[in-house]
Amino acid sequence: MIPQKSLFGLAVSCLVLLGCHSAKRDPGLTQVAFQTDWYPQPEHGGFYEAQLKGYYRQEGLDVTIVPGGPYVIAEQQVSTGAAQFAMGSSDRVLEADSRGQSLVAVAATLQSDPQAIMVHADSPVHNFSDLKGHTVAVKPGSTWFEYLVARYKLKNVRETPATYSIANFLQDPNYIQQIFVTSEPFFARKAGTQVRTLLISDTGYAPYRVFFTTREYLSQRPDIVAKFVRASLHGWRDYIADPREVNAYLLKLNPAMSLEQMQFTCQALKDGHFVYQDSNDPSKTGAFDPARWSQMYQQLVDLKLIEHPFDPSTAYTMQFVGKN
Repeated sequence: MIPQKSLFGLAVSCLVLLGCHSAKRDPGLTQVAFQTDWYPQPEHGGFYEAQLKGYYRQEGLDVTIVPGGPYVIAEQQVSTGAAQFAMGSSDRVLEADSRGQSLVAVAATLQSDPQAIMVHADSPVHNFSDLKGHTVAVKPGSTWFEYLVARYKLKNVRETPATYSIANFLQDPNYIQQIFVTSEPFFARKAGTQVRTLLISDTGYAPYRVFFTTREYLSQRPDIVAKFVRASLHGWRDYIADPREVNAYLLKLNPAMSLEQMQFTCQALKDGHFVYQDSNDPSKTGAFDPARWSQMYQQLVDLKLIEHPFDPSTAYTMQFVGKN
C-alpha cells in the first residue's frame, strides 16, 4: 500500500492512462477488463509484465488493467460484469459465494498472504496473544482480524479504522496497524523507525491471493479464461525472474512510488516465498491445494461468516493450474 497523501493525484493519473489504453483497442482481439485490488505496484507485477511483453495479445486478448483503491470492491466489479477478472483473496471469494455471487478463483497470485500487523521494535507485543488490551488499526470488516480475536480470545482488544498511511505509527510508539510486509516496513525504516511484523498466515489463517471470474463467464468462455490465466502466469514467472523493466513501467503509472521501494517489495516477495510457496519452483505458479480451501471454508463457518453453506470446491477451479 502507498501513503494516503498521494491517493487522489494517483487515481487521476491512473484514469488518464487507462483512457489512453482504451483508445488504442484492437477490434481483432477479445476485450477483457481486469480489476486490481490497489494502485499499480509490484504485487501486481506479473499482470503488467504480461501486458507490457505482449503475452495477452499473443493469446488474442486486449486486456485493460483497471487500478483499484480503498473504495473499490473487486468482487462486486466482477459479479456485476464491470470487469471479467479481478484480484482478491480466497476468503473473500468464499464469503462472496456464500452470499450468492457465484465467483470462482482461477489461479493464485500469491501462495501466501503478506497481510500482517506492524509494531515498534520495543513494543511489548511479541505475539498475537499480547494484543490483549491494545488498539489495532484495521480495515473495517477484515475477516483475518475476526479470526485473531476468536482464536486468541482478544475480547479486550480495541479496533480503530486503518488510514492507509504510517503517519500515526511514526508519531505514536504504541501504535499498532495492519500492513503488507511487502510495503509499509519500507516506509517506516526509511523514516528511521525500527519495526517488527507478525504475519497473519503464521496463525493458521492463510488465504491465497487469487484472481477470479464468475462461474457463468467460466462456463461460457473457458477458452478466454484459459488464455488469461496462461498469459498472466507467464508474466508472473518472468516478473519474479527479472522485475526491472516492469518496475520502470510501474513507476510511470504510479509516480508516488520509487524504484527503491519497488526493489524492497520484489525482494520481500522472493524472501517470503509468496509467489512460489516453500521454493522458487516456477512450475508452482498459480497453484492451489484443495485442502487449504476446505480449511479456509471451515474457518469461515466457525466464525459464522458463511451465510449459506455450499461446497467450497465450487469456489475455485484447478482446470488451469496445478496442485501445490
